[in-house]
Amino acid sequence: MPNRYYEKDGNLKVLENETVAIVGYGSQGHAHALNLRDSGVNVIVGLYEGSKSWNKAKDAGLRVMTVAQAAKEATMIMILVSDHIQAEIYNNEIAPGMAPGKMLMFAHGFNIHFGFIQPPSNIDVTMVAPKAPGHRVRELFTEGVGVPALVAVHQDASGKAREKSLAYALALGSLKAGVIDTNFREETESDLFGEQSVLCGGVSELIRAGFDTLVEAGYAPEIAYFECLHELKLIVDLIYEGGLGYMRYSVSDTAEYGDYTRGPRIINEQTREEMRKILKEIQSGEFARTWMNENKTGRHNFLAMREKNQGILIEKVGKELREMMTFLKKKKEIGVPTA
Repeated sequence: MPNRYYEKDGNLKVLENETVAIVGYGSQGHAHALNLRDSGVNVIVGLYEGSKSWNKAKDAGLRVMTVAQAAKEATMIMILVSDHIQAEIYNNEIAPGMAPGKMLMFAHGFNIHFGFIQPPSNIDVTMVAPKAPGHRVRELFTEGVGVPALVAVHQDASGKAREKSLAYALALGSLKAGVIDTNFREETESDLFGEQSVLCGGVSELIRAGFDTLVEAGYAPEIAYFECLHELKLIVDLIYEGGLGYMRYSVSDTAEYGDYTRGPRIINEQTREEMRKILKEIQSGEFARTWMNENKTGRHNFLAMREKNQGILIEKVGKELREMMTFLKKKKEIGVPTA
Protein backbone atom coordinates (compact mmCIF):
# COMPACT_ATOMS: atom_id res chain seq x y z
CA MET A 1 0.00 0.00 0.00
CA PRO A 2 1.47 3.41 -0.96
CA ASN A 3 2.28 5.92 1.75
CA ARG A 4 -0.44 8.40 2.65
CA TYR A 5 0.25 11.85 4.03
CA TYR A 6 -1.86 14.32 6.01
CA GLU A 7 -1.44 17.75 7.60
CA LYS A 8 0.92 16.43 10.27
CA ASP A 9 3.33 15.40 7.50
CA GLY A 10 3.74 18.87 6.02
CA ASN A 11 5.55 21.93 7.36
CA LEU A 12 5.06 25.37 5.80
CA LYS A 13 8.28 26.60 7.42
CA VAL A 14 10.12 24.53 4.81
CA LEU A 15 8.96 27.07 2.21
CA GLU A 16 9.84 30.22 4.19
CA ASN A 17 12.95 30.95 2.13
CA GLU A 18 11.57 29.64 -1.16
CA THR A 19 10.10 31.56 -4.08
CA VAL A 20 7.59 29.49 -6.04
CA ALA A 21 6.95 30.29 -9.70
CA ILE A 22 3.64 29.11 -11.12
CA VAL A 23 4.01 28.84 -14.89
CA GLY A 24 0.55 29.29 -16.38
CA TYR A 25 -2.58 30.84 -14.94
CA GLY A 26 -5.35 28.64 -16.31
CA SER A 27 -7.54 26.17 -14.44
CA GLN A 28 -4.81 24.65 -12.26
CA GLY A 29 -2.43 27.62 -12.41
CA HIS A 30 -4.76 30.15 -10.81
CA ALA A 31 -5.72 27.69 -8.05
CA HIS A 32 -2.12 26.83 -7.17
CA ALA A 33 -1.01 30.46 -7.21
CA LEU A 34 -3.87 31.75 -5.08
CA ASN A 35 -3.86 28.86 -2.60
CA LEU A 36 -0.11 29.08 -2.04
CA ARG A 37 -0.28 32.87 -1.73
CA ASP A 38 -3.09 32.60 0.85
CA SER A 39 -0.98 30.06 2.76
CA GLY A 40 1.81 32.60 3.11
CA VAL A 41 4.11 31.31 0.38
CA ASN A 42 6.09 33.77 -1.75
CA VAL A 43 4.50 33.22 -5.18
CA ILE A 44 5.21 34.67 -8.60
CA VAL A 45 3.39 33.88 -11.84
CA GLY A 46 5.23 33.30 -15.12
CA LEU A 47 3.36 34.04 -18.37
CA TYR A 48 4.23 34.95 -21.94
CA GLU A 49 4.03 38.62 -22.80
CA GLY A 50 0.56 39.48 -24.06
CA SER A 51 -1.13 36.61 -22.21
CA LYS A 52 -4.84 37.13 -21.56
CA SER A 53 -4.21 35.92 -18.02
CA TRP A 54 -1.59 38.59 -17.23
CA ASN A 55 -4.06 41.17 -15.93
CA LYS A 56 -6.17 38.52 -14.19
CA ALA A 57 -3.18 37.45 -12.13
CA LYS A 58 -2.17 41.06 -11.44
CA ASP A 59 -5.71 41.97 -10.41
CA ALA A 60 -5.61 39.06 -7.96
CA GLY A 61 -2.63 40.73 -6.30
CA LEU A 62 0.03 38.40 -7.67
CA ARG A 63 3.45 39.36 -9.02
CA VAL A 64 3.51 38.59 -12.75
CA MET A 65 6.53 38.41 -15.06
CA THR A 66 7.70 36.51 -18.11
CA VAL A 67 8.34 32.79 -17.76
CA ALA A 68 12.08 33.31 -18.21
CA GLN A 69 12.19 35.95 -15.48
CA ALA A 70 10.11 33.82 -13.12
CA ALA A 71 12.28 30.74 -13.70
CA LYS A 72 15.41 32.74 -12.98
CA GLU A 73 14.08 34.31 -9.78
CA ALA A 74 12.26 31.29 -8.33
CA THR A 75 13.74 28.40 -6.39
CA MET A 76 10.76 26.15 -7.14
CA ILE A 77 9.08 26.16 -10.57
CA MET A 78 5.69 24.48 -11.05
CA ILE A 79 4.77 24.01 -14.72
CA LEU A 80 0.99 24.17 -15.18
CA VAL A 81 0.52 24.71 -18.91
CA SER A 82 -0.82 22.16 -21.40
CA ASP A 83 1.24 19.00 -21.91
CA HIS A 84 1.93 19.61 -25.59
CA ILE A 85 3.64 22.99 -25.03
CA GLN A 86 5.56 22.22 -21.84
CA ALA A 87 8.75 20.96 -23.51
CA GLU A 88 9.10 24.02 -25.75
CA ILE A 89 8.51 26.40 -22.84
CA TYR A 90 10.92 24.47 -20.64
CA ASN A 91 13.72 24.37 -23.21
CA ASN A 92 13.37 27.99 -24.33
CA GLU A 93 12.32 29.83 -21.17
CA ILE A 94 12.85 27.73 -18.05
CA ALA A 95 16.02 25.70 -18.59
CA PRO A 96 18.31 28.77 -18.87
CA GLY A 97 17.14 29.87 -15.43
CA MET A 98 17.63 26.54 -13.71
CA ALA A 99 20.52 26.20 -11.28
CA PRO A 100 21.75 23.49 -8.88
CA GLY A 101 19.46 23.10 -5.89
CA LYS A 102 16.30 24.35 -7.57
CA MET A 103 13.15 22.25 -7.87
CA LEU A 104 11.17 21.62 -11.06
CA MET A 105 7.57 20.60 -10.37
CA PHE A 106 4.65 19.17 -12.34
CA ALA A 107 1.01 18.29 -11.77
CA HIS A 108 1.16 15.56 -14.41
CA GLY A 109 4.14 13.37 -15.28
CA PHE A 110 3.62 13.23 -19.08
CA ASN A 111 6.67 15.18 -20.27
CA ILE A 112 9.12 13.71 -17.77
CA HIS A 113 7.96 10.12 -18.13
CA PHE A 114 8.03 10.13 -21.93
CA GLY A 115 11.29 12.08 -22.08
CA PHE A 116 10.10 15.26 -23.78
CA ILE A 117 11.65 17.23 -20.91
CA GLN A 118 15.06 16.10 -19.68
CA PRO A 119 16.12 18.15 -16.66
CA PRO A 120 19.72 18.22 -15.38
CA SER A 121 20.66 15.82 -12.61
CA ASN A 122 21.53 18.57 -10.10
CA ILE A 123 17.94 19.74 -9.47
CA ASP A 124 14.96 18.19 -7.73
CA VAL A 125 12.12 16.99 -9.96
CA THR A 126 8.80 16.33 -8.24
CA MET A 127 5.07 16.21 -8.77
CA VAL A 128 2.07 17.36 -6.75
CA ALA A 129 -1.07 16.42 -8.68
CA PRO A 130 -4.46 17.45 -7.24
CA LYS A 131 -7.23 15.04 -8.22
CA ALA A 132 -9.75 17.71 -9.18
CA PRO A 133 -10.17 20.51 -11.73
CA GLY A 134 -8.58 23.81 -10.77
CA HIS A 135 -11.81 25.57 -9.84
CA ARG A 136 -12.53 22.82 -7.29
CA VAL A 137 -8.96 23.01 -5.93
CA ARG A 138 -9.55 26.69 -5.25
CA GLU A 139 -13.16 26.35 -4.13
CA LEU A 140 -12.52 23.65 -1.53
CA PHE A 141 -9.41 25.45 -0.26
CA THR A 142 -11.51 28.53 0.51
CA GLU A 143 -13.96 26.25 2.32
CA GLY A 144 -11.13 24.87 4.45
CA VAL A 145 -11.39 21.38 3.03
CA GLY A 146 -8.93 20.74 0.18
CA VAL A 147 -8.81 18.05 -2.51
CA PRO A 148 -6.77 14.83 -2.48
CA ALA A 149 -3.53 14.78 -4.44
CA LEU A 150 -0.70 12.54 -5.56
CA VAL A 151 2.96 13.23 -4.78
CA ALA A 152 6.01 11.83 -6.54
CA VAL A 153 9.75 12.40 -6.47
CA HIS A 154 11.60 11.75 -9.74
CA GLN A 155 14.96 13.28 -8.71
CA ASP A 156 16.10 14.16 -5.21
CA ALA A 157 19.31 16.12 -5.72
CA SER A 158 18.87 18.15 -2.53
CA GLY A 159 17.80 15.32 -0.25
CA LYS A 160 14.77 17.43 0.66
CA ALA A 161 12.57 16.91 -2.40
CA ARG A 162 9.79 15.03 -0.62
CA GLU A 163 9.81 17.40 2.36
CA LYS A 164 9.39 20.40 0.05
CA SER A 165 6.74 18.65 -2.02
CA LEU A 166 4.67 17.86 1.06
CA ALA A 167 5.01 21.46 2.22
CA TYR A 168 3.74 22.54 -1.21
CA ALA A 169 0.84 20.09 -0.89
CA LEU A 170 0.03 21.54 2.53
CA ALA A 171 0.02 25.08 1.15
CA LEU A 172 -2.22 23.91 -1.69
CA GLY A 173 -4.68 22.48 0.83
CA SER A 174 -4.37 18.87 -0.27
CA LEU A 175 -2.94 17.45 2.96
CA LYS A 176 -6.29 18.21 4.58
CA ALA A 177 -7.85 15.60 2.28
CA GLY A 178 -4.87 13.28 2.04
CA VAL A 179 -1.97 12.83 -0.38
CA ILE A 180 -0.90 9.46 -1.80
CA ASP A 181 2.64 8.54 -2.78
CA THR A 182 3.21 7.48 -6.41
CA ASN A 183 5.80 7.81 -9.20
CA PHE A 184 5.83 9.56 -12.55
CA ARG A 185 5.26 6.38 -14.57
CA GLU A 186 2.30 5.19 -12.52
CA GLU A 187 0.61 8.61 -12.42
CA THR A 188 1.10 9.30 -16.12
CA GLU A 189 0.03 5.94 -17.50
CA SER A 190 -2.94 5.50 -15.16
CA ASP A 191 -4.10 9.08 -15.78
CA LEU A 192 -4.02 8.70 -19.56
CA PHE A 193 -5.74 5.33 -19.37
CA GLY A 194 -8.49 6.67 -17.10
CA GLU A 195 -9.13 9.61 -19.42
CA GLN A 196 -9.20 7.54 -22.58
CA SER A 197 -11.05 4.41 -21.53
CA VAL A 198 -13.38 5.65 -18.78
CA LEU A 199 -13.62 9.30 -17.79
CA CYS A 200 -13.65 10.99 -21.19
CA GLY A 201 -13.44 8.56 -24.10
CA GLY A 202 -15.36 5.70 -22.53
CA VAL A 203 -18.12 7.77 -20.95
CA SER A 204 -18.56 10.01 -24.01
CA GLU A 205 -18.97 7.08 -26.37
CA LEU A 206 -21.26 5.21 -23.97
CA ILE A 207 -23.52 8.27 -23.72
CA ARG A 208 -23.55 8.76 -27.49
CA ALA A 209 -24.23 5.10 -28.17
CA GLY A 210 -27.15 5.02 -25.75
CA PHE A 211 -28.58 8.26 -27.12
CA ASP A 212 -28.24 7.14 -30.75
CA THR A 213 -29.81 3.74 -30.00
CA LEU A 214 -32.94 5.33 -28.53
CA VAL A 215 -33.25 7.99 -31.26
CA GLU A 216 -32.78 5.42 -34.03
CA ALA A 217 -35.56 3.35 -32.42
CA GLY A 218 -37.95 6.30 -32.66
CA TYR A 219 -37.74 7.81 -29.17
CA ALA A 220 -37.67 11.59 -28.83
CA PRO A 221 -34.13 13.03 -28.72
CA GLU A 222 -35.13 15.05 -25.65
CA ILE A 223 -36.13 11.89 -23.77
CA ALA A 224 -32.96 10.12 -24.91
CA TYR A 225 -30.88 13.06 -23.67
CA PHE A 226 -32.41 12.95 -20.20
CA GLU A 227 -32.05 9.16 -19.87
CA CYS A 228 -28.52 8.79 -21.26
CA LEU A 229 -26.78 12.07 -20.35
CA HIS A 230 -28.62 14.33 -17.92
CA GLU A 231 -29.28 11.68 -15.25
CA LEU A 232 -25.68 10.46 -15.39
CA LYS A 233 -24.69 13.14 -12.90
CA LEU A 234 -27.15 11.75 -10.34
CA ILE A 235 -25.56 8.30 -10.63
CA VAL A 236 -21.98 9.61 -10.60
CA ASP A 237 -22.70 11.67 -7.49
CA LEU A 238 -23.91 8.55 -5.68
CA ILE A 239 -20.82 6.60 -6.76
CA TYR A 240 -18.58 9.52 -5.73
CA GLU A 241 -20.18 9.64 -2.28
CA GLY A 242 -20.19 5.93 -1.48
CA GLY A 243 -18.87 3.75 -4.29
CA LEU A 244 -20.77 1.37 -6.52
CA GLY A 245 -22.46 -0.25 -3.51
CA TYR A 246 -24.03 3.04 -2.38
CA MET A 247 -25.26 3.75 -5.89
CA ARG A 248 -26.89 0.32 -6.10
CA TYR A 249 -28.41 0.79 -2.66
CA SER A 250 -29.88 4.13 -3.72
CA VAL A 251 -31.44 3.17 -7.05
CA SER A 252 -34.48 0.93 -7.54
CA ASP A 253 -34.22 -2.85 -7.40
CA THR A 254 -35.20 -2.86 -11.06
CA ALA A 255 -32.24 -0.64 -11.92
CA GLU A 256 -29.90 -2.71 -9.75
CA TYR A 257 -31.02 -5.96 -11.42
CA GLY A 258 -30.49 -4.37 -14.85
CA ASP A 259 -27.03 -3.27 -13.71
CA TYR A 260 -25.95 -6.81 -12.80
CA THR A 261 -27.51 -8.58 -15.77
CA ARG A 262 -27.07 -6.10 -18.65
CA GLY A 263 -23.95 -4.12 -17.71
CA PRO A 264 -21.55 -7.00 -18.55
CA ARG A 265 -23.18 -7.28 -21.98
CA ILE A 266 -22.21 -3.68 -22.73
CA ILE A 267 -18.74 -3.74 -21.16
CA ASN A 268 -17.86 -7.25 -22.29
CA GLU A 269 -14.64 -9.16 -22.94
CA GLN A 270 -14.18 -7.45 -26.29
CA THR A 271 -14.35 -4.07 -24.54
CA ARG A 272 -11.89 -5.18 -21.89
CA GLU A 273 -9.47 -6.44 -24.55
CA GLU A 274 -9.64 -3.07 -26.27
CA MET A 275 -8.87 -1.43 -22.91
CA ARG A 276 -5.79 -3.61 -22.60
CA LYS A 277 -4.68 -2.53 -26.09
CA ILE A 278 -5.16 1.14 -25.16
CA LEU A 279 -3.08 0.64 -22.01
CA LYS A 280 -0.27 -0.98 -24.05
CA GLU A 281 -0.31 1.97 -26.48
CA ILE A 282 0.12 4.30 -23.49
CA GLN A 283 2.85 2.21 -21.87
CA SER A 284 4.86 1.95 -25.09
CA GLY A 285 4.72 5.71 -25.66
CA GLU A 286 2.75 5.28 -28.90
CA PHE A 287 -0.07 7.54 -27.75
CA ALA A 288 2.33 10.22 -26.49
CA ARG A 289 4.28 10.25 -29.76
CA THR A 290 1.08 10.40 -31.83
CA TRP A 291 -0.33 13.26 -29.76
CA MET A 292 2.88 15.30 -29.82
CA ASN A 293 3.21 14.75 -33.58
CA GLU A 294 -0.39 15.92 -34.04
CA ASN A 295 0.55 19.20 -32.38
CA LYS A 296 3.76 19.58 -34.38
CA THR A 297 1.89 19.15 -37.68
CA GLY A 298 -0.84 21.72 -37.10
CA ARG A 299 -3.46 19.76 -35.09
CA HIS A 300 -5.57 19.25 -38.24
CA ASN A 301 -7.03 15.88 -37.23
CA PHE A 302 -7.66 17.03 -33.67
CA LEU A 303 -9.42 20.23 -34.73
CA ALA A 304 -11.50 18.39 -37.34
CA MET A 305 -12.67 15.86 -34.71
CA ARG A 306 -13.48 18.68 -32.29
CA GLU A 307 -15.57 20.51 -34.91
CA LYS A 308 -17.38 17.34 -35.98
CA ASN A 309 -18.33 16.40 -32.42
CA GLN A 310 -19.57 19.88 -31.57
CA GLY A 311 -22.23 19.52 -34.27
CA ILE A 312 -23.75 16.15 -33.36
CA LEU A 313 -27.44 15.84 -32.44
CA ILE A 314 -26.97 15.17 -28.73
CA GLU A 315 -25.04 18.45 -28.39
CA LYS A 316 -27.73 20.43 -30.21
CA VAL A 317 -30.55 18.89 -28.16
CA GLY A 318 -28.59 19.32 -24.94
CA LYS A 319 -27.96 23.00 -25.58
CA GLU A 320 -31.69 23.61 -26.00
CA LEU A 321 -32.63 21.64 -22.89
CA ARG A 322 -29.99 23.27 -20.71
CA GLU A 323 -31.56 26.64 -21.50
CA MET A 324 -34.51 25.43 -19.41
CA MET A 325 -32.26 24.72 -16.42
CA THR A 326 -31.85 28.01 -14.56
CA PHE A 327 -29.45 26.48 -12.04
CA LEU A 328 -26.99 25.82 -14.87
CA LYS A 329 -27.29 29.41 -16.09
CA LYS A 330 -26.27 30.62 -12.66
CA LYS A 331 -23.13 28.52 -12.81
CA LYS A 332 -22.29 29.94 -16.24
CA GLU A 333 -22.56 33.44 -14.84
CA ILE A 334 -19.85 32.77 -12.24
CA GLY A 335 -17.60 31.05 -14.73
CA VAL A 336 -17.99 27.46 -13.59
CA PRO A 337 -17.88 24.95 -16.46
CA THR A 338 -21.21 23.21 -16.98
CA ALA A 339 -20.38 20.94 -19.91
